[in-house]
Amino acid sequence: MNQEIKQNELRVTVVSKEGKDEPLGVMSKQEALAKAQELGGLDLILINANSDPPVCKIVDYSKYRYQQEKKRKEKAKNSKATEIKEVKMSYKIGDHDYGVRLKAATKFIKQGNRVKATVMFRGREVQHDNLGVDLLNRLASDLEDIGNMEGRPRREGRNLGAILTPRAEVVKAINDAKRLKEREKKAAKAESMAKRTEAEEAKRSEALAAVEEERATIGGVLDGLDLEDDDDFDDDLDDASLDELLGSTKVADDLFA
Repeated sequence: MNQEIKQNELRVTVVSKEGKDEPLGVMSKQEALAKAQELGGLDLILINANSDPPVCKIVDYSKYRYQQEKKRKEKAKNSKATEIKEVKMSYKIGDHDYGVRLKAATKFIKQGNRVKATVMFRGREVQHDNLGVDLLNRLASDLEDIGNMEGRPRREGRNLGAILTPRAEVVKAINDAKRLKEREKKAAKAESMAKRTEAEEAKRSEALAAVEEERATIGGVLDGLDLEDDDDFDDDLDDASLDELLGSTKVADDLFA
């Protein structure tokens, strides 16, 4: 990145306002760095060192790193390895037991999992492997609306096996359902947050109203008091207290006359 890029001649692109890569042509590293500074103090990132000339992009590195991390997480989520479930059968399985295996395989595939169907043979039963192939083909036919068989049935020791995978539309439906669930979860969280904020605002408004009401009450009480009369009363009280302290003597009367 920036001065750490060793190549001197670079093919440079920049992200346009529409979010698309806009080519700026081939230029030297110093010209590319100057262009990055000219576009608002951006960074020069090496995208493909094996190209001739190497490809670089002018971006805001912090935003670029965030977008790359977001893409990586999304890709990892969508390409998460699915489990391989297994259903086992005998080549002479009865209709009821076959229905149970079919139901299990249907459930697994609708969950997005791959299914390994195995037909087991014992002893000389291996000579009836053609019946095992027919059974696996029957299972694949019954599941053709939601799954496909990968190749043909293959022998695995005494057994025959085949892999059934979900159809593309099944996988898409599963991913869409997951994304919808995530959106609903986010919406519910946002709604809960909004309600909490609304409740806090209501509580704050009630507290302010109570303070204003208390102020109004105190103001009304103060307005009903004659504070000037209280001052005269205090003056009279002070005079009376002084007379009581000094007493009424001829000396005191002559002193304060």
